[in-house]
Amino acid sequence: MSELVYPPVVATVLTAFKALGLKLRVDGGEHVPTSGSAVMASNHISHLDFIFVGLGARQSSRYVRFMAKEPIFAHRLAGPLMRGMHHISVDREAGMQSFRDALAALKAGEVVGLFPEATISRPFEPKEFKSGAERLAKATKSPLIPVGVWGSQRLWTYDEHSTLKQRGVPVSVYVGEPIEASLTGDAAANELRAQVIALVRQAQDEYPDDGTGQWWQPERLGGTAQALA
Repeated sequence: MSELVYPPVVATVLTAFKALGLKLRVDGGEHVPTSGSAVMASNHISHLDFIFVGLGARQSSRYVRFMAKEPIFAHRLAGPLMRGMHHISVDREAGMQSFRDALAALKAGEVVGLFPEATISRPFEPKEFKSGAERLAKATKSPLIPVGVWGSQRLWTYDEHSTLKQRGVPVSVYVGEPIEASLTGDAAANELRAQVIALVRQAQDEYPDDGTGQWWQPERLGGTAQALA
């Protein structure tokens, strides 16, 4: 697959992060296979999560094809970039086509990334997962890799609190071991969510900044983020 767009976009992003003094930590990148298909499934707390989860595969020199909402592809600036990086458009009115496109990418040996919560979690804690990740992995016999990301909400999330002007923000990406391939159905879905929660909590526990009383910290940890329903 032609990669005329993805490499320069990654280089530009890394340059921008360096200018912002962003402190990126990636743990477990070795769990992403260096070849062949894989499904990466992550929690979702920021508009930038696809960038950070994608960087989680950088150690393995892989480019992740993310499933993203169709309106992004319709944007006059973002759209050409998304198509150039071979991401997968998700039209909620035509969900099966998105699923088929993701299957085709996996069968071609690509790494597909998705966010099973389907939208940003305002409490910054993993919500219920929609099915899809485990179905894709099972249908293509691909490794199902859980991912936890933390800190990205401080850069750009759902309200006016976050700003890309912040400097020195730590962002952590924890990539877990693939889910046991023999698990199917609800067992695989439950294990995926449990592993993502465990990775997020590890990232929270090891995060270098104290979020007590902060808007970006979950209520469970003494922050003022929206309560988890």
